[in-house]
Amino acid sequence: MGVVLPILSIIFLLISLSSHSWTLPPNLEQYSMVYQNKTAISEFRLVNRRKLVSCGTLNPTNKIEILLANGDRMLRDNSMITVKISGVLVPGKEDWVGLMSPSEADSGACLNNQEMYAETGDDDSLPLVCDYPIKSQYVSNDPNYLACKKPECLSTDPTGKCILSACTAELVFHVINIRTDIKAVFFGGGYSTPCVLATSPRVSFANPSHPLYGHLNSIDSTGTSMRLTWVSGEKSPQQVEYGSGKTLTSIVTTFTKSDMCTSVTLPSPAVDFGWHDPGFIHSAVMTGLTPSSSYTYRYGRKVHINYHIYNLLFDTAGWSKTFNFKTPPAAGAPELAFIAFGDMGKTPLDKSDEHYIQPGALSVINAMLEDINSGIIDSVFHIGDISYATGFLVEWDYFLSQITPVASRVAWMTSIGNHERDFPESGSVYITADSGGECGVAYETYFPMPTEAIDKPWYSIEQGPIHFTIISTEHSWIPDSEQYLWMERDLASVNRTRTPWVVFQGHRPFYTSSVKDPLIPNGDLNPIFNLYVEPLLQTYKRTCALYKDQCIQMPSKDGVDTYNFTSYPAPVHVIIGMAGFELESFATTKSWSVCKFTEFGYARLYATRTHITLEFISADTKQILDSFKIIKW
Repeated sequence: MGVVLPILSIIFLLISLSSHSWTLPPNLEQYSMVYQNKTAISEFRLVNRRKLVSCGTLNPTNKIEILLANGDRMLRDNSMITVKISGVLVPGKEDWVGLMSPSEADSGACLNNQEMYAETGDDDSLPLVCDYPIKSQYVSNDPNYLACKKPECLSTDPTGKCILSACTAELVFHVINIRTDIKAVFFGGGYSTPCVLATSPRVSFANPSHPLYGHLNSIDSTGTSMRLTWVSGEKSPQQVEYGSGKTLTSIVTTFTKSDMCTSVTLPSPAVDFGWHDPGFIHSAVMTGLTPSSSYTYRYGRKVHINYHIYNLLFDTAGWSKTFNFKTPPAAGAPELAFIAFGDMGKTPLDKSDEHYIQPGALSVINAMLEDINSGIIDSVFHIGDISYATGFLVEWDYFLSQITPVASRVAWMTSIGNHERDFPESGSVYITADSGGECGVAYETYFPMPTEAIDKPWYSIEQGPIHFTIISTEHSWIPDSEQYLWMERDLASVNRTRTPWVVFQGHRPFYTSSVKDPLIPNGDLNPIFNLYVEPLLQTYKRTCALYKDQCIQMPSKDGVDTYNFTSYPAPVHVIIGMAGFELESFATTKSWSVCKFTEFGYARLYATRTHITLEFISADTKQILDSFKIIKW
């Protein structure tokens, strides 16, 4: 294989460990046990599986309405809305509100889906709640509700004295443009036994076709091209205007329920109650760029106004705002600064319950944005567990909205994780249902990386002095597999004069402190493969130069921990799955573990031709919690 040269290996994994105290129906108890610690099954997630109970005689004074700010009559692209509940004679701690979209989503009896539900093993008599609320809150989130501290008078006697009063509440929800209209539903009975008490009128978005959530990625190693991907409710191609008057037309794609995976035993969320129309995904490649340079761009198309008697009817769409972006350095350039992490997901901006909440995601994005604003960062690498939508498709929109401040300005490179790809009998190595039936389709549509083909989500790219090898740990990569043979070819092709460093990235670890589910039994690795690369672990952890569960070299302690790769010993492994998902404590301490932190943050790396430095940045304090350096000569 020739001279053995230095590798920094970066693998990200955070397995979700969730425990719940509620009781599920018998068939779902079994299902949740099979997939325990995989895709979390929560009471809210399964609200549509519950049999509707009778609310009794409905109180005719119950009322729910959506209130918009600033006198708006339609929803903006990104806003906080207020849902007002009124006319409640007896407030209950189990009262809750769900936002349903589209407005025709069935929050009541699901008679048309009787056969589908029979396939789940749920043979209870109908009705059932059919569709997944995009957001939900207990009304008791308003502290005035249960004690009826803000009553309203419903009836007065002839003297004007109030003889019948009712309780009110207001809840605030964060809503983004998901293209389909929204209604609010007032439920009793909690998440476990919901019954509908009142339903609001529907509210539509002002511009369902507005181009949104633009994000960038590199397509090659030249630094002269950049792909822009965005979402719109419009199927017709749109445009990108960039640089000095250049214009491109988008390629438009989408996916449907038929592209998702499912099971006869239990329909997956992606084809059942988690489905939401993704609209249309537009993509265009900006070319003729200069590496390490800044440009402006916008995307969409001109609004055409049509007059229709008394109203102005808009041909929707329109342009995004104007963004600035930076191209990465070309392969062989002397320097590169980039951010890397895994396991992000999204954090609600309100008090809503969601089936998956990643508490640290927003703080990490905000901390990263400070680095982006400084101009020092060339690109971002997000290695697996991207949105955690797991079959609840509307949550991709929320994730894309969350990352737009960063991903619209530098290349956001990704690799696939278990929560994007895994599903039984779908071709994934692992037979868990962690993707909720997405099977990589949504991920590859929203993040079209420079891979060889669909469902072969491995690729390599070079920026500055680094050759990045990005693999899929969810596809087979045992010796002689298609991916393994590709890795051998890719690593053997590295020109160490041009890119003296190789950074190998994938979602799951070779080594783990956990006693559960290591990717590969420690030490059971092809020794030839170790000439090029060997990976790492979870939360934040750093190892010695490690091979076959043994420390080959410890860092020297001269101010900054330094690994001397003048004579290459073995890869250093860094686990950085701390970008949002709930953090875990470390079960054990291994001899090869140099340092570890259980804190939200990200890795910031800086490479030259002679050294590479990694810093672990705390999202909360912005302080450097750990740093180390690898030197080549």
